[in-house]
Amino acid sequence: MAFFTGEHECKLDAKGRLVLPSRLKSVLPEASKKSIIIRKGFESNLIIYPITEFQNIYTRINSLSEFSSEQRKLKRNLFSGISQIDFDSNGRFLIPKNMISHCGIERGVILIGVGNIIELWNPKSYKSNLIKNSKEFSSLAQKYLDI
Repeated sequence: MAFFTGEHECKLDAKGRLVLPSRLKSVLPEASKKSIIIRKGFESNLIIYPITEFQNIYTRINSLSEFSSEQRKLKRNLFSGISQIDFDSNGRFLIPKNMISHCGIERGVILIGVGNIIELWNPKSYKSNLIKNSKEFSSLAQKYLDI
């Protein structure tokens, strides 16, 4: 199981390609050394999954009922925002243009290791989604982590 942590500042090249920092790439499971899954996030970000990690998500999404209009809508919206992306021979991957637009990224991006996934953000959007108040941070940690 992959374990991603930390903040990593990166730059897209002119064609919208990105190289995963070696610290993140070294943690990828063997099955994901050639390709990864990218999903549009619920905020203005992208979620990068190792193939093996995404299989768990795929199973859950795919089990939604085709006979429920609400579940069909959720399934449609989730699957339409997912792409399998291959690494090129230089270790880069191309981020689809619709995903670049979803994030509002231009050249600079920040990758955040979040346990079993990696989040990709526009640096400004990322900063606005962080907890800025230490009391709120402490309160949430106590509430959800019993720390």
